[in-house]
Amino acid sequence: MDNIYLFMLIAITILAVADIVVGVSNDAINFLNSAIGSKTLSMRTIMIVASLGIFIGAVFSSGMMEVARKGIFVPAMFSFEEIMYIFMAVMITDILLLDFFNTIGLPTSTTVSIVFNLLGAAVVMSLIKITDSDSQTLSDLGSYINTEKAITIITGIVMSVFIAFTVGAIVQWVSRLIFTFQYENKIKNFGTIFGAVCLTAITYFIFLKGLKGTPYYKDLKGLVEGNEIFIILGSFVLWLGVSYAFQAITKKTILLVVIAVGTFGLALAFSGNDLVNFIGVPMAAYHSYEAWIASGMDSAMSMSVLDKKVPAEPLLLFIAGAIMVLTLWFSKKAKTVAETELSLSRQGDTHEKFEPNMLSRSVVKGTSWLSDVMSAIIPKSMQQSIGRSFEKPDTLALTKDQSIDAPAFDMIRASVNLMVAGVLIAIATSMKLPLSTTYVTFMVAMGTSFADRAWGRESAVYRVAGVLNVIGGWFGTALGAFIAAGFVVFLVQANPTVMTPILLLLTVILLVRNYLSHKNKSNKAIDEDSLTTSEESSSVQGVIHESAKNIASVVKRGNRIYTNAIKGLAKQDLASLKKNKKQVVKLSEEVDNLRDNIFYFIKNLDESSVGASNFYINILGYLQDMTQSLEYISKASHKHINNNHKKLKFSQVKELKEVDDVLEALFNDIKGAFDSRSFEEIGAILNRKKEVLDIVTSKIVKQVARTRTEESSPKNTTLYFGLLLETKDLLNATMNLLEEYHNAHDSDVTPATVKEEE
Repeated sequence: MDNIYLFMLIAITILAVADIVVGVSNDAINFLNSAIGSKTLSMRTIMIVASLGIFIGAVFSSGMMEVARKGIFVPAMFSFEEIMYIFMAVMITDILLLDFFNTIGLPTSTTVSIVFNLLGAAVVMSLIKITDSDSQTLSDLGSYINTEKAITIITGIVMSVFIAFTVGAIVQWVSRLIFTFQYENKIKNFGTIFGAVCLTAITYFIFLKGLKGTPYYKDLKGLVEGNEIFIILGSFVLWLGVSYAFQAITKKTILLVVIAVGTFGLALAFSGNDLVNFIGVPMAAYHSYEAWIASGMDSAMSMSVLDKKVPAEPLLLFIAGAIMVLTLWFSKKAKTVAETELSLSRQGDTHEKFEPNMLSRSVVKGTSWLSDVMSAIIPKSMQQSIGRSFEKPDTLALTKDQSIDAPAFDMIRASVNLMVAGVLIAIATSMKLPLSTTYVTFMVAMGTSFADRAWGRESAVYRVAGVLNVIGGWFGTALGAFIAAGFVVFLVQANPTVMTPILLLLTVILLVRNYLSHKNKSNKAIDEDSLTTSEESSSVQGVIHESAKNIASVVKRGNRIYTNAIKGLAKQDLASLKKNKKQVVKLSEEVDNLRDNIFYFIKNLDESSVGASNFYINILGYLQDMTQSLEYISKASHKHINNNHKKLKFSQVKELKEVDDVLEALFNDIKGAFDSRSFEEIGAILNRKKEVLDIVTSKIVKQVARTRTEESSPKNTTLYFGLLLETKDLLNATMNLLEEYHNAHDSDVTPATVKEEE
């Protein structure tokens, strides 16, 4: 290539556009989560408000651009050639790292990613220069890296985790103490004051403190400095009037305005703080290229020019803001990331995304111990008074599936989330610290959840595990970014004309693969045979008809799992058996999910329908017995072939196939009866119980005879007996389930009455 640096500049620019897309998909959703979680505003309104905030914030972001230029390394110590290698490596690793986290649905920090990418690439390039030098040693590494500034940035990022959580928890605890969960009446009396306080904090810190990071502040400096108290008081009086007028005219709570303005302010703060993460490096690369052209294209020239403050081009900021807004509207990965934070902060029960671990259990046990200590110190009367503020209103118990469509939390928590996060981010922006907006918004949300007692004994261990996983992912981002950027810059500097195109091609391939993978997951339709929770019926007959689909589904899938296990054994098809094992695990998890909803089912029954609970519990017990037998059959078959044991004898395979044929005919009849709701056919099916069990028993007797005379493999014998005994258990569980249906249906009402009830 005649001009490899021009090629790099173009590539960096294209990567910057892609980086904005993947970065916004991860970061931007954080400032929408409070509005989305409270479900107080329409999604369209939320997106319009956020889009305006992003556009304005993009214009205010130029003061942060210096971080990419000289915040991490000392530019004068590097040549133009080396700087371009560093920037090239940073952009490649940054986009791949962020896209990876988007694909798995975990929020990570674009700030941490860019800072440690710059640090890793600069450190490795510095080590290469030191290695090539005869006069320098490892102790000279500090002269290449802006150590003081880098430590300040990293310390600020780490401290933000603890500060955001603590401040969010304290403010939410005080707010809940005042308003309680039954806040509707108190909002009418004190809502104007609360709204005015929130709006004053948001506007002052976002619009005035945030201005310090922009070139426009010098025009307002004389008006702002020294008059902060008057500005705050004036703003409070103004918003107090607005709050009173809004509630009086619209008859709606001022919290709607707080959430809208807070979303706008947080979007503005995000854009003003984080835009540097996306375009700071490309702009620095462009200025470096300009200086290189002006110097006569000397690749060895020192890049001290980057020490100078260069204002950002408004047109580029506008374009970047437009790309961010478009990403916000159209990115599907952003929605995946949103699900993680909302599930961890949801007030009610939900499907927990994370499994508990030793650390999360230790944290919960330690917190419980501390709570017991505090309870022993604080007077009982004070505890009872505080406890009344945190009592939740009696409402209909929602299942985990229903809770997903319900608000994750109320407007009080949403307002506090937005106010605290916006204030903290704006303070950092005014100090020109690239604070992680992801860290702040996420940890504020976790702090308010903790204060709101959303992490009860039922969910704490899962929620804490989720928070620890996310925080661990952040540290993983830092370590991964440092190592990856250092490795890539090493490859690029070794042979830039060869490695740069190869790395860019690899980047495109990985991005496309991740996009297609995520698209397939997002578009995957719900399996028509998936089990659904019983949510509406309260009578026995209602439950009979509503759960019939689940029974038919379990029988159909169980039939397929059993047949696949026998076929896999006969053909010694390990891949088929492995797939079959996954299918039975999935079925077992779905049945467990039904059992998890028993509490909500019973809770929502009226007094006259309690009998339905006994029927439903028994049915779920038999379903679980069926899946346990299927799980043993599937796993035992897979284990036998996977361990390369002797294959079953032809006679054994033939007998198992005969049992499978009988079971298949039986299960097809059962499925047909439940699909058509022809429950009167169940009696005829039950009459076949002895016939089918006798067939299985005869196979066991034959195997006993074989074992005494000709069988030579203990493993085969163990497997064969295990399969037949579990088949008997499967049949007994199935027949018990049918008897439960048969007795409940016949004893309660006639078929005609059932149709009327339907």
